Amino acid sequence: MFKEFDLNDINLTKYLFFTGKGGVGKTSTACAIAVALADEGKKIMLVSTDPASNLQDVFETELDNKGVIIDKVPNLVVANFEPEAAAEEYKESVLAPYRGKLPDAVLQNMEEQLSGSCTVEIAAFNEFSSFITDEKAAQAYDHIIFDTAPTGHTLRMLELPSAWTNFISESTHGASCLGQLSGLEDKKETYKLAVENLSDKEKTTLILISRPETSTLIEAERASIELQDIGVNNQLLVVNGVLQEHDDSLSNQMYNMQQKVLENIPDGLKTLETYEIPLRAYNITGIDNVRGLFKSGDIEYSDEKLAINHIPKLNNVIDDLYKTDKKVIFTMGKGGVGKTTIAATIALELAKKGKKVHLTTTDPADHLKFVLEETHGITISKIDEKKELEKYTEEVLSKARETMNDDDIAYIEEDLRSPCTQEIAIFRALAEIVALSEDEIVVIDTAPTGHTLLLLESTQSYNNEIARTQGDIPESVKNLLPKLKDQSLTEVLIVALAEATPFYEAKRLQEDLDRAGIHSKWWIINSSLYATHTTNEVLKAKASNEVQWINKINEVSKGNLAIIKWTPEELKGENLSKVLE
Repeated sequence: MFKEFDLNDINLTKYLFFTGKGGVGKTSTACAIAVALADEGKKIMLVSTDPASNLQDVFETELDNKGVIIDKVPNLVVANFEPEAAAEEYKESVLAPYRGKLPDAVLQNMEEQLSGSCTVEIAAFNEFSSFITDEKAAQAYDHIIFDTAPTGHTLRMLELPSAWTNFISESTHGASCLGQLSGLEDKKETYKLAVENLSDKEKTTLILISRPETSTLIEAERASIELQDIGVNNQLLVVNGVLQEHDDSLSNQMYNMQQKVLENIPDGLKTLETYEIPLRAYNITGIDNVRGLFKSGDIEYSDEKLAINHIPKLNNVIDDLYKTDKKVIFTMGKGGVGKTTIAATIALELAKKGKKVHLTTTDPADHLKFVLEETHGITISKIDEKKELEKYTEEVLSKARETMNDDDIAYIEEDLRSPCTQEIAIFRALAEIVALSEDEIVVIDTAPTGHTLLLLESTQSYNNEIARTQGDIPESVKNLLPKLKDQSLTEVLIVALAEATPFYEAKRLQEDLDRAGIHSKWWIINSSLYATHTTNEVLKAKASNEVQWINKINEVSKGNLAIIKWTPEELKGENLSKVLE
């Protein structure tokens, strides 16, 4: 449908930034472009700030944050930052001046505010901003390629005056993702120049990576608009993993589904120059495979063997939830992994077993109404994310306006755009639903992260120590936190795919939950090609590459996993039972 990706078609700028949802192929594409340009004799620096980066596996080389020359690609230097480690160092630099001076509850609140994903992003931005502002690096390399771009939210935050003050000690709603930036005051001018360079279309190109899937294209549209709003307008779209050869029932269905998605590409992406990369049969590791991403290449099958004797199914999970009489069930995972369908299936099957079930979603698209009707003892509700966020935002801002100046209000308004703030607004609504549902099972499509739960808990302690009116936590939230920590009542189901990035992201989610004391027993692997027994050569090779990730999930979950096969069918109503096959 779109032109196949060809570097010769693109006017390449000095700086190339890649962005997109986890697992869409940002790293693979960035690496392939870096190697292709280096092979042409150009001097290339490739920098990754992705916490889930697998650059060391891709290049089969030990990397550091300074830059390592790749033996098989002598014109290429690769640097792999560890943003989580950098975030820990940054967090301690901010907290250190307050230790011994402020009460423990206050420090706990500050520490949790600085434990979110946005703080990791700030630390990453701190690391790579030096590359986009360093004149020596600009002279030394023809192109500097960044695997993972900063979000528009982070860039807007950096431009606000109050972001550079001692703001965290005055936090007004306990939901800050970024906390204060005073620990990086000496980098203020560097950051300003970095943002200017990002917005300069003569210097920087933003490459949006997606897959031929609705959810990843919607995310690409959101990122595109968010970055255009702050002046990053030089953008192009690359759709990765487009199936070309289709010769069995499954591949024919997948091909038709992908083409339908691409025909209905979101409006916000229609004006962008768009390219596609065919679905490859192999994992992008090793220089030969990196070089082959833009070529057809040979099909190779993984020889790793499955470490389990049989493939468990979703029925095993549902039976366990029924027998252990769980009252609150969350489906948790990154967008696009199939949480809504799985939540609806679990609700339906528990209702068939005679349980009274309430099913709720925070999905803005409200897919539940298309998936399942109120029947078989199921009641359904929708938490309007936009409405809840607006309500919470106005509550916070109205109180902040009583004591704060315009700069600080601007900071609060930007901070309220952060993922953690959205989670807290939604979580308050979830708490009310669960509080009203003592006599039934509540299945919730989309769970709060462990970081959000800890943030709520630490803010509660903060409120007990320091009297303040802003960001008050409702009783329903206070009562729900202990309930979520009671593993006899609550179960979080982690939904993932049998691929590298979705696995590492889901693993971090579980670590967050562990930190918060929230029980999570089951992992559910959705949309598995391995479970389909396809005969299409490309899909069969992709299926064989899932085995290593199924084995890793089996190990992490201590054998408590279920696998759902990929299906192109629209799953709704009684048709949801196909998820159990």
